[in-house]
Amino acid sequence: MVLDSAVVRRAVRLPDPLRVARCSRAPELGPRMLFFSGGSALRALSRRLKHYTHNTVHLITPYDSGGSSAQLREAFDMPSVGDLRNRLMALADETVRGSPEIYQLFSHRLPKGDTAEDLKAQLFAMVEGQHPLVAEVPEPMRRIIRTHLRDFTLGMPADFDLRGASIGNLILAGGYLTNERDLESVIFTFSRLVEARGQVRLISPESLQLRATLQGGTQIIGQHLLTGKEVPPLTEPITTLDLVRSFADPTPTPAEISPRNRKLIHRTDLLCYPMGSFFSSIAANLLPRGVGETIVQTCCPKVYIPNTGCDPEQLGYDTADCVEWLLKLVRNDVGEHVAATDIVDVVLVDTTAAQYAKPIATERLQALGIQVIDTDLASPERADKLDPTKLAETLVALA
Repeated sequence: MVLDSAVVRRAVRLPDPLRVARCSRAPELGPRMLFFSGGSALRALSRRLKHYTHNTVHLITPYDSGGSSAQLREAFDMPSVGDLRNRLMALADETVRGSPEIYQLFSHRLPKGDTAEDLKAQLFAMVEGQHPLVAEVPEPMRRIIRTHLRDFTLGMPADFDLRGASIGNLILAGGYLTNERDLESVIFTFSRLVEARGQVRLISPESLQLRATLQGGTQIIGQHLLTGKEVPPLTEPITTLDLVRSFADPTPTPAEISPRNRKLIHRTDLLCYPMGSFFSSIAANLLPRGVGETIVQTCCPKVYIPNTGCDPEQLGYDTADCVEWLLKLVRNDVGEHVAATDIVDVVLVDTTAAQYAKPIATERLQALGIQVIDTDLASPERADKLDPTKLAETLVALA
C-alpha cells in the first residue's frame, strides 16, 4: 500500500538562525503561514514577514462597522474593506516602482474640517488625475485607480459624508461596483499591481454584522461597539458571539467559508491566531461555517499569540480563557469530541520581558495538552508590544 501523505514531527530550535537565513535569501520559497486576523495589530509583523516568506495568507473579517468602512457598508450593502486595504499595503513590495505612491494614496484621508463642496472637489480632482497623489501614481495603476474612483462617485449617495473618508477604501468600493460586486477580483488586481508578498482574502463574502452578548444580558450589534476605540470600553465580559443580518434585522445569519479558503488552510505549514482585538478580529474569523472543520482537518502547528498590554475586548479573560474561547468556537462547527490540540497546540509568550494584562495561566494550558513556548519576543522599547522581527523569526522557525 502506497501512502500519499504522512504525519511527521520535528524538533525546533529557537531561535534558528540557519532557517531564518535560508528563508531571507529566498523568501519566495518561504514557509506557508496562515493568519486569522484583520486588525492593525498585525501590520508591523506582516511588513517584516515578507522578508522571510512570500507565502503568507491573511484571512480578514468583513464585519468592521466603524469609521469610513461603516458609511460604505451602509451605502452599498458591502463587506468592510478597511482591514483589507491595510493588510494589502503592509504586504506590498516596497522596492517596486509605484508601491510607495499607491501606499500614500491608499493611506490618505480627506480632511474632516473641509466643507462638503471642497471635499467633492478634491475627490473629482482625483478622478480627473489632477490631484498630486494620483498624478504621482504610474500607469497603468493610475488609470485603474481613476476608473474605480469614477465609478464610486457615480454610485455615491447624494448625502454621503466624505469627511475623513479613506481614499483607499473609496477605491476598493469603486472596484467592487465596477466588478459587479465581486470584491475578490478587486483584491486580486491590486495585489498584482503592488506585487503583494502574500495573499489577503475575506474569510467570507457576506455583508453581516457582529453581535455580542454581555454577561448581564445586554446585546451589542456592531464591531465598532466592542473595540473601545470609537465608544467607551465594555464594562462587562462578552459571553456569546455571533453574526446577524444587519443593525435593523438582528436575525442570526450564518456565513460560510469559501472552497478556496478551505484549500488555503489545508495547505498551510503553520496556522496562527495572532495578537489583535480578540473577539472582533480573531474570534470573528471562526464564526463562518466550515472554518472549524477545516482547522481540525489541517495537520500543522497551530499557534496562539496572546495580546500584550490591554485589549478592551478581553475584559475578564486571561490567556487560558481566550484559548477556551477558540476551542469553543471551533467545536461549535465540528463537535465537542475534538481534542484541544487539534485546534491550538502552541501558545507563544514572553513572560520575562513582555507585559500582559493578566499572568499567563501556564498550568491550565498545559492541562489541555497545549505547549507553552516562553521565548524572547518583547520589543526592547515597549514591554506592551512584541518585536516584529523576533516574532517573525520565531514563526519561521516553527513553520
